Amino acid sequence: MARRARRLPKSRAGADAMPEIPFCVPFTASNEAAYVTEALRAGVPSVKGQFSGRSRAILEHMTGGRAFLTTSGSAALELATLVAGIGPGDEVILPSYTFSSVANAVVLRGAIPVFVDVERATLNIDPDRIEAAIGPRTKAIMVVHYAGVICNMARISAIARRNGLLVIEDAAHAIGSTREGQSAGSFGDLATFSFHYTKNVTCGEGGALVVNSPELVGRTEIAFEKGTNRGAYLKGQTDKYTWMDVGSSFTMSELNAAMLCAQLEALPQITTARLKIWARYATACSSEGFEVASPPTGHNAHLFYLVLDDERQQDRFIGEMKMRAISAQFHYVPLHSSPAGRRLGRAAGPTAVTDSIWSRMVRLPLYPSLQDDEVNRIVAVVSDLAAQLHPAVV
Repeated sequence: MARRARRLPKSRAGADAMPEIPFCVPFTASNEAAYVTEALRAGVPSVKGQFSGRSRAILEHMTGGRAFLTTSGSAALELATLVAGIGPGDEVILPSYTFSSVANAVVLRGAIPVFVDVERATLNIDPDRIEAAIGPRTKAIMVVHYAGVICNMARISAIARRNGLLVIEDAAHAIGSTREGQSAGSFGDLATFSFHYTKNVTCGEGGALVVNSPELVGRTEIAFEKGTNRGAYLKGQTDKYTWMDVGSSFTMSELNAAMLCAQLEALPQITTARLKIWARYATACSSEGFEVASPPTGHNAHLFYLVLDDERQQDRFIGEMKMRAISAQFHYVPLHSSPAGRRLGRAAGPTAVTDSIWSRMVRLPLYPSLQDDEVNRIVAVVSDLAAQLHPAVV
């Protein structure tokens, strides 16, 4: 699906003097610098340092699984598909409305991503579409908790059990989110997190794999240690270590872990600040007639989006925001219609929601350091645009 080129208007007179509101500003924890300095002084650059241990402990307490810190969320997904035993000829069901890293993790194993549609209410993978897409070569279901809203894991897990499939959770958006009292990252056989600078919790670049199925822990330890049984050696379970299976270098450095630890400790503060801004946007945008998400309680306010009537309105909205020195963004181009998606995967069934939503969505700036006067400024522009665009109430 080709997207027509954007023609963004030039800045209005005086806009240069207006301070820009960026789309994303990473959170900075108060003790971040101290933790990084402490890690440097300790001289432990690898994953065996105290901050790596403390970060893993927080994730394990949150999810109940075994955590492995990785260099990125993409690396965590790649480790997950490796550990899951996904290989050539296998098929993995995943939403079309998500980031390329999810599909890449499948393709890198020689398997085929099977793209399905999302639910209109949440933009999470549609359980009805999952069931219809299962075939004899299906090996796993990869779910993505879009915008920090946890998927319908009760239904998806039941589908997986009936068909003997693994479930891999991509919780990149969902650190700290819950559903019916259960944390993101605790539902699947395997779960991944991202700590990219755009995420609620960040260490610049990093990720984690959480292993919830005990039978997969041993395989994960080997893959994580570059395919060797070094983990067993360090535990004194063998007097030498050697190459045992396929693996790679996935390990997060202790310096990144020091930053991550400070942020994980501040997660309640981060989530509270984001939810306050999210609620302000939801009230303002709804009152102006814009369609907005209505997620269940338990989400972490990872992002806020509104939906316009068509692509022309989306272009105009983003352009008008830019003229007022506010960075608003669209989101994913559907994977099933992308050049790589058409070549390396396939769509299963209709993708009407995905095809409709991607060209009409706009995301607003949302981060803890966004000040009240900046939120007021954004809301004022939204109100001005509402009067111009006259969106239909859905």
